[in-house]
Amino acid sequence: MESELTRIGVSMPENILTKFDTIIKDRGYSSRSEGIRDTLRTYINYHEWMNVIHGRRFATISLIYDHNKYGLTEALAEIKIDYYSIIKSSIHIHIEDNLFLEVLILDGEGEDIKMVAERAIALKGVNYVKLNTATPSENMS
Repeated sequence: MESELTRIGVSMPENILTKFDTIIKDRGYSSRSEGIRDTLRTYINYHEWMNVIHGRRFATISLIYDHNKYGLTEALAEIKIDYYSIIKSSIHIHIEDNLFLEVLILDGEGEDIKMVAERAIALKGVNYVKLNTATPSENMS
């Protein structure tokens, strides 16, 4: 439960703020602050969900990234090399200008899968990362 409010300042590119303002208007938020609080709650819930990924998992990690960002292709290749034993397949397509969509398919320990996603999230030039996991059923052995 939130008891006290703290005022903060945030700097961001104008185009992101414009898109955010459109979304909060479309969703019926009464203010930017309400939209930001809801967004932060969603982010916190996602982070908490990521912390309980344990045991063997099947997963996909979807990435959208700027192929022309200096050093990004090499950094993504390094992640794939470091986790070659759990990355079973990948596919990428050119979606527009410098942007690529890449999907990694993984099978391995949840902690390792989570690390692949977190390393990708931290890279400059990666615009989107989405991790989805599934636990193998008892009958899949």
